[in-house]
Amino acid sequence: MFGLHGQELLFIALIVLLLFGGKKIPEMMKGLGKGVRSFKDGINGKEDSDKDNNASESI
Repeated sequence: MFGLHGQELLFIALIVLLLFGGKKIPEMMKGLGKGVRSFKDGINGKEDSDKDNNASESI
């Protein structure tokens, strides 16, 4: 994964833990998950609306 191995990932996780603390990390991950889900929904919604537009144009 991007040339990172176990030690590098462990080091990054330790730095994140020290910077944000144990209680803040789950909240950040929850927000990140919601952002990714919203992005995916936006992408899928755009594709669906393009299909609807093409279907209505061919009638």
